[in-house]
Amino acid sequence: MSMPLTDASHDLGDDRHAMRWRRTFPGRPEQAQPAREFVAYLLSGCALADDAVSAVGEFVVNALRHTHSALPGGRFTVEVRRWPSGISIGVTDQGGTSEPAAREPDPMEESGRGLKAVAALASRWDWTGDANGRTVIAVFNIAN
Repeated sequence: MSMPLTDASHDLGDDRHAMRWRRTFPGRPEQAQPAREFVAYLLSGCALADDAVSAVGEFVVNALRHTHSALPGGRFTVEVRRWPSGISIGVTDQGGTSEPAAREPDPMEESGRGLKAVAALASRWDWTGDANGRTVIAVFNIAN
């Protein structure tokens, strides 16, 4: 089960050397592909780029399925951070009634496996926020 981020669990490495990019997208399904392309472009050449693109794809789908970001006029923001020993991907949505959780779906369900997939790819993932807005983050450590 994921718990809200604390200062200790949100340690992203040496932040003094982090590069950061942020882009806000309209909360429409056709914006999932541009969000993935944004991350892929920024992480081109990084060994973990494919995993990060997968994670942002899952986070965006969840934002559009489970939060107010998909309502008319809604939006979501993607943030990419890269530092010498890792990267992080965050998606901030406009909140909703449920909390992000990696769960064990019924084998017959067509969805519900996204956060489990992110947990398998990332060094860690977590979230912070409430019904008014939340940020889901995946951190990927680069092996030395």
